[in-house]
Amino acid sequence: MNAPQPPHGPEPSHSPRAEARQSPQARPIRVLLVDDDPLVRAGLSFMLGGLPDIRIVGEAADGSEVAALVDRHAPDVVLMDIRMPSVDGLAATEELRRREGAPEVVVLTTFHADEQVLRALRAGAAGFVLKDTPPAEIVAAVRRVAAGEPVLSPAVTQQLISRVTERERDTRGDRARTLLAALNDREREVAACVGRGQSNAEIAGALYMSVATVKTHVSRILTKLGLNNRVQIALLVHDVGGPGAEA
Repeated sequence: MNAPQPPHGPEPSHSPRAEARQSPQARPIRVLLVDDDPLVRAGLSFMLGGLPDIRIVGEAADGSEVAALVDRHAPDVVLMDIRMPSVDGLAATEELRRREGAPEVVVLTTFHADEQVLRALRAGAAGFVLKDTPPAEIVAAVRRVAAGEPVLSPAVTQQLISRVTERERDTRGDRARTLLAALNDREREVAACVGRGQSNAEIAGALYMSVATVKTHVSRILTKLGLNNRVQIALLVHDVGGPGAEA
């Protein structure tokens, strides 16, 4: 068996430390590509690498390479294939999202109604894109995730959750109700809006509060419930029957 090829590194003139010192507006979005198909990686690299605000800092062919590459190159976003031969994208996502200051993960998949996608979202992925998604939408997804916005519509969330078994749905519904009961009334209203896929600005308008106050409520919800992003809040809301049922 041939020895695995070493993962690609970033261009020498663009070190993680140097770019980290730049302001968020000035520095490019650092992206790590993880897919066992070299043609997929090449296509994504060609698509994203020529943009002025995005830099491909590394590539991996398997989830087992991800942790070392993240340590070395400090990506902001990881584009992660679900199915890989040794360590799959689900295991790699779970490991990454347990870390302090973990990069955002966007799952790459062939089928949007995939149970593995739902598991990756529950593990902390910020969203997913289909591999045949038009290039402009993949670029937009990377930019949205880097800006802290999820790449997941409420309709798709509900479609994914509808595919779990009735027994699992009941168990998750009970757990979600218990967790959401720990929130105060205002926090539950904000959580319901997150479940609807609303942005901070949209939530502020709907609930007559400032965007800064919305951000504070979202941060408190994440802390109280032990979650690490808005997608996990939305999944909890949908587990109890959707935004209307929760509110």
